[in-house]
Amino acid sequence: MVGREMREEQSVGLYRTADGHPIRLFATVGNLEEAVDALQSDVAGIGLFQSEFLYHNQERLPSETEQCEIYASVLQQANDRPVVIRTLDISKLKKADFLSMPPEENPSLGSRAIRFSLSHPEIFQTQLRALLRAGRYGRAGLLFPMIENVSEIRDVKQCLQESMETLLQQRLPYAEHVPIGLIVETPAAALMADLLAVHVDFLVVGINDLTQYTLAADRGNDRVAYLYDAAHPAVLRLAQQVCQAAHRVGIPVGVCGALAEDTEMTEALIGLGFDAFCITPKAVSSVAARIAQAHLWVASELASRVLERESASDVRTVIRGKGPET
Repeated sequence: MVGREMREEQSVGLYRTADGHPIRLFATVGNLEEAVDALQSDVAGIGLFQSEFLYHNQERLPSETEQCEIYASVLQQANDRPVVIRTLDISKLKKADFLSMPPEENPSLGSRAIRFSLSHPEIFQTQLRALLRAGRYGRAGLLFPMIENVSEIRDVKQCLQESMETLLQQRLPYAEHVPIGLIVETPAAALMADLLAVHVDFLVVGINDLTQYTLAADRGNDRVAYLYDAAHPAVLRLAQQVCQAAHRVGIPVGVCGALAEDTEMTEALIGLGFDAFCITPKAVSSVAARIAQAHLWVASELASRVLERESASDVRTVIRGKGPET
């Protein structure tokens, strides 16, 4: 991941099940230091580089040049491994007073992620131009958060085209083709994945937010914490739909979030159809070990069984081998 080719010759970060099925492990990182450290580990690349750190606790917006230099430095250190950079997800910011954003009663359902970017094209296109310029230094990929309909993808592509035209007019070199993907984070996006997949080069299921929105349970609210479990069959059914939609059009699909690091669920996630896991570097060895123990046919049967369960606790009972097969 990124793109349709999924280079077989790249062995770093490529792991196989006991019966030879390939799974790639990518790093999820939140800042430059984490990115540099992650590239020292046995990962296929950076599958989720969260760009919000560039905006944290700042008094002004980062310039195009500042952003370009940071992205380029990571791409150069990646040594031809892909680096997938997620565009600004404003909901993740701890402090952004310089943006003068009005407070929202429910930020998770408000002007966040791609919604914010598309409504602030000057900020969005500055980041896109920086990413395109940096893309010459390695295998960059662009990941757009919280897209849930095709018109948003078209708007993103229009912004991308305008950014390229600006760079061309300014005679600044840039990468003419950078693979693009989207994070499936809402039930709407999961249910529409067959229509969304034809417009991008790869998909990533953001399992944390998908769980929150599917179960209507705020993952930061202790009072409803008992409801929040990504192993819920409703979440897993949506995840499988995304995998199937991606594979029908020949693009790879990854999963990021806490469930991707839960080794109890590794085999089931393989069975659902995920090609890649985006995880923190510290989780690589344990997830890799679990992949090596898995068999694809067993994983597929396990996935079929858990999708028929009634609750997350039932799913985990089956996973642990304590429940009936039907």
